[in-house]
Formats: sequence, structure tokens, C-alpha cells
Amino acid sequence: MPELLDTTADQVSALGRPRSLWSDAWRDLRRNPVFLVSALVILFLVLISLWPSAITSGNPLACDLAKAQQGSQPGHPFGYDGQGCDVYTRTVYGARTSVTVGVCATLGVALLGSVLGGLAGFFGGAWDAVLSRTTDVFFAIPVVLGGLVLLSVVTSNTVWPVIGFMVLLGWPQISRIARGSVITVQQNDYVQAARALGASNSRVLLRHIAPNAVAPVIVVATIALGTYIALEATLSYLGVGLKPPAVSWGIDISAASPFVRNAPHALLWPSGALAVTVLAFIMLGDAVRDALDPKLR
Repeated sequence: MPELLDTTADQVSALGRPRSLWSDAWRDLRRNPVFLVSALVILFLVLISLWPSAITSGNPLACDLAKAQQGSQPGHPFGYDGQGCDVYTRTVYGARTSVTVGVCATLGVALLGSVLGGLAGFFGGAWDAVLSRTTDVFFAIPVVLGGLVLLSVVTSNTVWPVIGFMVLLGWPQISRIARGSVITVQQNDYVQAARALGASNSRVLLRHIAPNAVAPVIVVATIALGTYIALEATLSYLGVGLKPPAVSWGIDISAASPFVRNAPHALLWPSGALAVTVLAFIMLGDAVRDALDPKLR
């Protein structure tokens, strides 16, 4: 009897009705300090991406050569870069570019890869064979080299060519994950029961397979988001991604590299912001993976 009085709310819920994978995952995530810290960092990045003026009143394109390479000053805590631009303001506004590229590229890759891979795994046959050979071709293309070749001919100064390039070369990974997950799920008894009851292919795929096969895609896409942010910075550093006057951490890192001896602060802050952002998304992906993988419970 005393043991029954000490039964926790979670145990009561478990005794009353079985919890779903998603409710169990959310319960584990709320108790994971890695998830909480990374989520807070990402939330802060999203907020300053939407409203950068909330923490800075400066103009990232306003530069004064008379202040070039100067260190920290009142109202300008990060100092000035080689062109006399306020490093703090440019670092804040650079978050918008990184978050936009990362989120849009991840959504595009996840949507395209999930649809193609899911259909290949569900129908099999010639569709599956063609998709498998196509993904092999895309996997053989080095990402950075492909970016140097494809983006070097683009004259647009927006983020969309970079996002399109990432979707073009990023969907095969998600496609293979989705294909394998669909093949595994459709062998379960509840899928076979739905087929026996006369459910159509679209109903089986959308109502029974997709909700139970999407977890691995979410995990891989969350981790890949940080990778896409780092890839945008790399391409911008090499001069084929975003180009001035766009504001990007990669552009600022490239511009500060020649002055690293005289003005290391101009390189430190955008590099640090990039590293923290990528690490936050990777930590978030690891936490989501641990929560959604029953083998790790």
C-alpha cells in the first residue's frame, strides 16, 4: 500500500493508458539539460534573427574607415573590422542569414527527400532502382567542390541560390533514411492489417506508415541544419556563397582573415557565433535522437 501512495504522475499515466512515442520523447526532452540549453540558444538566435533591432540600433552596412581595426569602445563592445564596420552589429545581423539558410535548406531537403525516398520504399520496383542509382550519382559529388562550380556562375546576391544548391545536393541523404524507415515500418502487423481490411495505398502510406516512419528523418534533418549553416559560411568565405553587401558570418570571417594579427576581435566574434550556432543545432539533434530511439532508453 505505501508503494501505491508514492506512485508518480508519470506512472499513473502509464497505468491508465499507453503513451505514444512522441509523448515519451517530449517527456525525455524536457528532462534533458542538453536539449534545454541548446533549445534556449536556438530560441535566442531565432528571436534576434526576427528582431535584430531589439539588441542593436546600429546599421550593419554603415562603416567608417577612420575607425578600421579599432578595439572595443563604449557602445561598440566588439570593436570594428578592417572596413570600419561595427562587428557587434554585423554579428547580430549575420544570425538572420544563417538561420534563414539553415531552416529553409533543411525544410526543402526534408520535404523532397522524404517524398522521394518514402515513395521508393513503399512501391519498390523500378522506382526504387532508379532512385537508388540517382542518389549514388549525387553522393559522388563533393559538396564544397560542387558549390564552387555551380554557385560561381550565379550573380544573384540573395540566399535562395545557396539554399537551392543545398537542397539539390542534400536530399539524397534524407531520401535513403526515409526509404529505409518506410521499408521497416510497412512490415509491421498493423500495416498488414490495414491492407487486409482494404485500405488504399494512399491511406496506408499517409495514416499508418508516414507518422511512424518520420522520426529518423526528423533526427537527421535536425543535425543537418547545423551542417547547412556551416556550409553557407564556408561557401561565403570562399566567395561563391553570399557576396557583399549581404551580411553573413562567412563574409565577415573572410574579410577579417587578412587582419587577424592587428584586429583578432574582428575574426573572433563572427567565428564564435558560427561555432556556437552549429554546436547548438548538433546538440539539439543528438538530444532528439536519444529521445526518439527506443534502443537508447
